[in-house]
Order: sequence, then structure tokens, then C-alpha cells
Amino acid sequence: MNIPQLRFPGFKEEWAKKKFDEIFLFSIGKNIKQNEASPEFKTPCVRYGELYHLYNEVITEVINKTNIDPSELLFSDGDEILLPSAGEDPLDIGSASALTLKNVAIGRTINILKPAKENVYSQVFASYYINHKLKENISKLAKGVSISNVYNSDLKTLEITIPSIEEQQKNASFFCVIDQKIQALKKKHHLLAQYKKGVMQKLFCQNQDFEDLQMSRIEEEENPTILQSSKSRFRQLRFKDENEQDFPAWEVKKLGEVLSIPEKTKPEKIEKDKLLTVKLHLKGLFKNESTEGLSIGSTTYYVRKKGQFIYGKQNLFNGAFGIIPNEFDSYLSSGDVPALDVNHNIINPKFLYYYFAREVFYKKLEEIASGSGSKRIHEETLLKVEISIPCLEEQTAIANFLSSLDEKINAVQQQIEKTETWKKGLLQKMFV
Repeated sequence: MNIPQLRFPGFKEEWAKKKFDEIFLFSIGKNIKQNEASPEFKTPCVRYGELYHLYNEVITEVINKTNIDPSELLFSDGDEILLPSAGEDPLDIGSASALTLKNVAIGRTINILKPAKENVYSQVFASYYINHKLKENISKLAKGVSISNVYNSDLKTLEITIPSIEEQQKNASFFCVIDQKIQALKKKHHLLAQYKKGVMQKLFCQNQDFEDLQMSRIEEEENPTILQSSKSRFRQLRFKDENEQDFPAWEVKKLGEVLSIPEKTKPEKIEKDKLLTVKLHLKGLFKNESTEGLSIGSTTYYVRKKGQFIYGKQNLFNGAFGIIPNEFDSYLSSGDVPALDVNHNIINPKFLYYYFAREVFYKKLEEIASGSGSKRIHEETLLKVEISIPCLEEQTAIANFLSSLDEKINAVQQQIEKTETWKKGLLQKMFV
């Protein structure tokens, strides 16, 4: 029987199967190339690529606009369901969005579904249903090699299972509330990340060797003052010691004064489940899961220790580095992912990480990479780099402050993931 596992009280009727061509009218969008859309233009619009990058199941606010003559555009009535008709990944094509706004220009390469009859379906419910239940089916209809295409004639062959319009609207409203919570959490996550970025700009602007100082001015304009700070040529954020006195001035040191190349120790036995990988873009350290086809004998591995600074020679300037945590003590990596000992008497490892973790710093390290093809930054070269650091006590204060921000950011990210998992589970139980 077509009855969901979980539903709201008061609804008992069996859900009915409907063919797409029975309840939808089909059309396609018109015009609006990528360079013809911008938030700065005049007429609100939606382009096909935005459906799987910018929008979810419901569009209540559009981001881009166009300056194309309105007579050359196709406008919404606010009752449409939009699906991209082309994409590099066939699953992208099943990304449905209910457009609830009138007078929005709908771009080309978009399949448009509109009601054939009144009070048969809720466009928001149908959008959630398509994304959750029919995405894989739609991807199987895709044609093409490098670019996949699904046309309205393909969509007409699909079926949707729906309850009464009242139950659809109840479900749709419920999932909209969940999505509003998810979007609020994502906004909070973004604001915290921006706050941290602004703090780091002010904390580290004492070092002017690798900073783009013009960016410091821009950051100050975009981010309000967040803590008491002093002003010199550029605004700086400084901590005080326990007596509320200024810490000493920052000192310039070579990385070779705070880092050193350890003795290379080979393991007695290479265990595939103890291999480390360092991900790009500050994603951190992980156990290497891609070891199934790995030929152990062809690569030399070395033992790495907790607290060491580890990085990828080919991708240090793409954010591939970190401090080895306790749980990865005695794990292994190849010579292309070296680890360096940290002198705890001079530098706090967390401070060192945050110093590196500014794009304005690590991106510039590409200038010291050598080699043809895949350029590398060797340990000896990295140790010659100069950095500007405060005393150890101020380093610790900075590291602790930024760590507390990271904890808040990670906590919000976990909330997002838990809520999205909860939503996915509900969709499985509340749809047939």
C-alpha cells in the first residue's frame, strides 16, 4: 500500500500515483547566458547552473538579475518547478526547485513544470519529492557523454506518488521550517568564519613580510571593531599580559629556528591502516583510506610523531599542512609528506598552525617551490622562510583564542550535519 511510515495525525488515505504528464504542463526557459546575469543588474532571474549551486527545494529570493530586454525573456507566475536540463553530473539534473516568486525571468536550459489542474499538487511538496525520491530516476534518463541532458519529453514518463493536497501542504510547511533552521545555522557558521578571518587579520598584521597590507584596510572596512585594539599605521589586535601590560614587540625569525628536520625513522612493518594523508584547503590530517590498490614496496615511508608539523611538498601552498594530533602518533607518511619537529621553547604549535593557516601567507609560499611540472617545497627551503612572532606567552593567548573560535565554528557545523541527517531520515519515512 502507498502509505508512508510516518505522517501527521488526521491523515489516513492511501497516497495516489500520478504520471507527470497527467499533472504537469511542460515548457523551457529562455535566454540569459552566464555573462548576462549579475546581482548588479535590473530584472530578477534564475539560470540553470544556479539550481544546483545556489538554490535548494524552494526559491523565495533570487540572487542574480539581468539587463536583457524583458520582451526577450520568459517570466514566472510563481507556481513553477524548475529543473536544469543539462549538467556535467547526471544527478545534478534532478535538482528541483519550487519558484514561489512572480515576474522572475527563467533562463534557458531549464525544464519548467507548471500545474495542469488546480489543487492536485503542492509545488513545494513536489520539489522535495523529486529531489528525494526521483533524482536517481531522472539521472538514468540523461543522454550525452561530457554533458548530460534530460528533456521535458523524458520527464513526462515519470510518476510521482502524492497524498491529498492538505497533507502535501502540511509536509511541505514542515520541511520548509527544517530548511529555515539549516539556513540559519549555515548563516551563523559563515558569520563566525568571517569573524575569525577578521580577527586573524588584525592579530597577524604585525607581520608585514607576507601580508597584503592593502587587504588589511579592506578587512577593516568590512569588519567592525571586534575587540579593543591599538592603532599604529594599521590597526592591530594585541593581547595583554596578566598585569595588563603590553607584551614585547614581535621578532623576526627563520622557520629553521622554530622547526627542525628530525632523524628519518623507517617503520619495522608498514601497515596500510596507519598511513597519513594531508588534505588541501586546510581540511587537515586524515588516515589514508585510498590504500586498496597501493603497492607498499614501491614507496618509502617514515614514522611521524604527535606534535610535529606535517605538510605536503606539492601542496603546502594549497593549504595542505597541520599539526599531528595524538591519535596519529607513530603513523606513517612518504618523503613527499614530511614532518618537522617543533621547538616548544620558542613557538606554540597551535600558533604556528594559525600563522600558516592564512591564505595570504601560505599561497605566497608557492614562490619558493622548485622543480618542473609538479613543484615542491623541500624542508631545507621552507626552513629559510622568515616569520614574525610574539613572545611565547602571547602566542599561547592567540592560539587559545583562535582555538575557542574554531570550537564554536565546529559545533555549529555539527549542528548543521545533524539537522541535515535528521531531515534526510524524515524524508525517507514521510515519502512513499
